[in-house]
Amino acid sequence: MHMKTVLLLLVLALATIFALVCVLLTRGRAPSTCQHQPREQEDTDDGQSLVFADLTPEEMVQVVRYLQGNLGVQLVDASRAKPSDNCIASVDVQVPAKAEVLRFLDGGGARPPREALAVLYFGNQPDPNVTEYVVGPLPTPAYHRDVTVQKYGGKVPYHRRPTLAVEYKQMAGFLKSQVFPTAPSFMHQVMEYDGASLAALTAAPRGFQSGDRITWFVLFQNVSGFFVHPVGLEVLVDHSSLDISRWAVNRVFYNGQYYRDMVQLESAYVQGRISVEKVRKAPRDGDFSSMKPRAPSAALFPLQYEPQGPRYSIRNNHVLFQAWSFAFGMSVNTGLRLFDIRHKGERVAYEIGIQEALSVYGSNCPGGMSTRYMDGSFGIGRYTSPLVRGVDCPYLATYLDVHYLAHSHVSRISKNALCIFEQNLGSPLRRHYSNLQSLYYGGLVNSALVVRSIATVGNYDYVWDFIFYQNGAIEGKVQATGYASSSFLHGDGLRYGNRIWEHTLGTIHTHSINYKVDLDVGGQLNSLETQDMEYKLVKDPWSMQNTIERPYLRRERLEREDEAAFLLNAPMPRYVSFASPKPNKWGHPRSYRIQITSFAGEHLPTSSPMERSISWGRYQLAVTRRKEEEPTSTSIYNQNDPWTPTIVFADFINNETITNEDLVAWISVGFLHVPHAEDVPNTVTVGNGIGFFLRPYNYFDEDPSVDSPDSVYFSSEQDTGACGANPLACLPPAVACAPHLPPFHYGGFLNL
Repeated sequence: MHMKTVLLLLVLALATIFALVCVLLTRGRAPSTCQHQPREQEDTDDGQSLVFADLTPEEMVQVVRYLQGNLGVQLVDASRAKPSDNCIASVDVQVPAKAEVLRFLDGGGARPPREALAVLYFGNQPDPNVTEYVVGPLPTPAYHRDVTVQKYGGKVPYHRRPTLAVEYKQMAGFLKSQVFPTAPSFMHQVMEYDGASLAALTAAPRGFQSGDRITWFVLFQNVSGFFVHPVGLEVLVDHSSLDISRWAVNRVFYNGQYYRDMVQLESAYVQGRISVEKVRKAPRDGDFSSMKPRAPSAALFPLQYEPQGPRYSIRNNHVLFQAWSFAFGMSVNTGLRLFDIRHKGERVAYEIGIQEALSVYGSNCPGGMSTRYMDGSFGIGRYTSPLVRGVDCPYLATYLDVHYLAHSHVSRISKNALCIFEQNLGSPLRRHYSNLQSLYYGGLVNSALVVRSIATVGNYDYVWDFIFYQNGAIEGKVQATGYASSSFLHGDGLRYGNRIWEHTLGTIHTHSINYKVDLDVGGQLNSLETQDMEYKLVKDPWSMQNTIERPYLRRERLEREDEAAFLLNAPMPRYVSFASPKPNKWGHPRSYRIQITSFAGEHLPTSSPMERSISWGRYQLAVTRRKEEEPTSTSIYNQNDPWTPTIVFADFINNETITNEDLVAWISVGFLHVPHAEDVPNTVTVGNGIGFFLRPYNYFDEDPSVDSPDSVYFSSEQDTGACGANPLACLPPAVACAPHLPPFHYGGFLNL
């Protein structure tokens, strides 16, 4: 054999042996743990964002202690208060006036005093009422001032107060001890009631006119997912008296028939004069409504991780991500909100936040047909639920706790109730493959920062997102999931929905969400500009005997609020922008465009006596001058007295000029939901997402994402497999590590 051949075979043999040794040595060895890189950006906020921060538990304690010692009345803990008691209903941060905050943030002024807003129920007074106090300065309160008349033009009548958790318990106790025992045969033989086998949902608003506090209780089997297990029994309770012993039943409904009370229902049942539709008793897990897995475990779902650590930073309530920075908070009533949103240090918006979530139901059962839920009254922030790693948010997201004080003198903690994460959306933000003239590829991964909370208000779960993109766009988004609310199927029920189980009618309803967006585009003073297209028939310039339909741009500046109030489901210009008087490099006003994604159902007719309480829903977009005395589009008191609403949004629109003013956009989005078989056991988020985009429109001189370090470019003349030429080629060695996954823990069932 030739010597060169022998040497070659020897070299190959040695290489094979070396490779086998390497495999044997590394077999079973876990990949190295990913090493976090130091962040390129440092947060220079220096605590300024704390001017927007939620109250700490220690501050809540001090506020409660101060109120207990300085109001001159006895305060009962709201968790055990009777309607005739005085109590603290809630305590939240009082965000300072915008002018004060901007003097502090931008003008070197003094930090505004830190204050709290306390809502108190005074039931033990000759004139029972709801009073709101501003308490400060924190952390050591020394003063309080009544702001009720200043905010609402008068005292808030006591019947408007949002219902405390303890009042629901008291009403449930009234049904169990005073009402159900008056129909023993019916409850035992038809309902198979054992004292704990029924659950209830209440309708709202509570009556037909101001002063009413009369609530329909809709009864369900007390099983997992009880919302879709109606039993056909509904009871109308008058709990308007502050004396619980004077509460009474006004009406009873069973299987399509109305009765004066349970005694009359019992008599009719015993005499065989009612049509009984007995519901099959469901097991404790709910059977068809159970969310327990029905398939065995299989291959794990994809997991997203950051091989070199998070590229965002969180300091107190301040977030820094690439060119973005903002402060965040959680209102007890309205939920997630953002402040002082900046791009490359320049403020784009002062405030973006949720205002209200409304559902209007239809049914041929009384509870369903009278329901118009205004979730802010129940507390979107209060019902923010603990998040589950890997499902509600990516496993390696940053999770933050939320503290709140409502319906009790003691603050509570909702563990992991807020998550922040960067997400690779799996598609390019922009790209181009060139196969003409020159051969190259250029693209940018669409990676965005997401801030998320999920509020579970009764049967529905709302997934609230604010998303920050590398091109300077912001998205506000909400997705609805949870259980569909239902009625007992009887008579002409199919006019109001679909049958989704044997006795269950999934009832038609609307979802409507209102947002406040206080944009400051290139400064506080903005104007509203619209653009849209039209076709004009013109003669062809190079062939005059022919014509061509030429699209052109129609521009308009809206001068007054009435022009800027766009009715729901009516035509609206496709481009609506907040414009700065300052131009960009190309001479156009620096602007941000509002782009709405909505599939809203019909708004409640304006002829309805309660429509003014939700008049924000008339408009898909309304732009008004910003006023400190118009901080919210609705009130927590509108739910229980929609006939004389405490705040009427429609009154904000009074034809004031909106040219070069500090403006606010009030955005309404929604969708119509007709529950169907696939809503069992749960409504899915797919297709049930709505919201808006805030998109830069000539705000920059070019797409700001050109500065992103994530850009990819290579040409036909380059070695695309070389790390220096193509960052994607650097991925194999860079991510040859395993993420550190913290142990799974869930504290969501604590502190309930």
